[in-house]
Amino acid sequence: MAGGLGPARVFLTMPTLEEAVEKRVSPAMPPGAFRVRLVTAFAAVYVLWGSTYLFIRYAVESIPPFLMAGTRHLLAGVILYPLARLRSNEKPTLRNWAATALMGALLLVGGNGGVSWAEQTVPSGVAALLVATVSLWMVLIDWLRPGGVRPTGRIVVGLALGFVGLGFLIGPTRLIGGGRVDPIGAMVLVFASLSWATGSVFSRRLALPNSLLLGTAMQSLAGGVLLLLLGLVTGQGKALDLDGVTLRSALSLGYLVVFGSLLGLSAYNWLLGAVPPARVATYAYVNPVVAMLLGWAFAGEPLTFRTLAASAVILGAVILVITAQHRPHPEPAPSGTCAAAE
Repeated sequence: MAGGLGPARVFLTMPTLEEAVEKRVSPAMPPGAFRVRLVTAFAAVYVLWGSTYLFIRYAVESIPPFLMAGTRHLLAGVILYPLARLRSNEKPTLRNWAATALMGALLLVGGNGGVSWAEQTVPSGVAALLVATVSLWMVLIDWLRPGGVRPTGRIVVGLALGFVGLGFLIGPTRLIGGGRVDPIGAMVLVFASLSWATGSVFSRRLALPNSLLLGTAMQSLAGGVLLLLLGLVTGQGKALDLDGVTLRSALSLGYLVVFGSLLGLSAYNWLLGAVPPARVATYAYVNPVVAMLLGWAFAGEPLTFRTLAASAVILGAVILVITAQHRPHPEPAPSGTCAAAE
């Protein structure tokens, strides 16, 4: 999913403006330095996370998708975990590990693993666009669960528009002309978005660590191991030819670890504490635009009328949902809710 946390988690844990201001950086920081850091962090979340879809496509050219994603997240976890333990006195319990393993399965295996697999046949820009629908699925899941929150009228309109946009992308050619997306790959992306959304909704009920960084590291470790096991079970180990791994795929994997999982995640976490979450959530509709432009410019991915029409409808739906007024959630979100970057 693009970037660290699914976009829907932002509005489910939306604090008041006063609460957000209390979490801002120390007033001792010079205004100029704060602005520079703010611009740099937004650039990282907008551009780095938007670019990860292109680099996923490059990485899976010669590395089996589950093994690629597993290696990426496992490496990120190995780097983050000792840093998290140094910064936090919290000692993970068995319940913490079980909770982060479940989150890793839903967010990283089902979510990011599904995206990596689908990008074998679906253009990276379209993949980013379909992943942006996570916010729509999450509202739906949170509504349908026992004791769920009924969406406002504006959100219902956004949900309806989102499904219309999906129809534009994967519907029959006669519906809106050529440029139809591979239906199997698109369905895997829909499943990936549902898996990410499900994990985000039910993470509120799990015994996650209080430290966000520690929870993210544990989730990356667990998800990485599960992805590698899935790759071996599905025969990707036999398909892996180390001599056949191209330099572009290897460099792309390194880019995903460093710029997607480490720097992008750090920037996102800092932004959540520095500005109101509604502003941070704008990445959900900037990432697909960045991904489409990069895919068109560097990977020769066509921008068809069908794709552009679907983009306008889906992004409009996401904007409606993210910027709408949300009903208060009946229970507070735990401080340890986390997710790993794209």
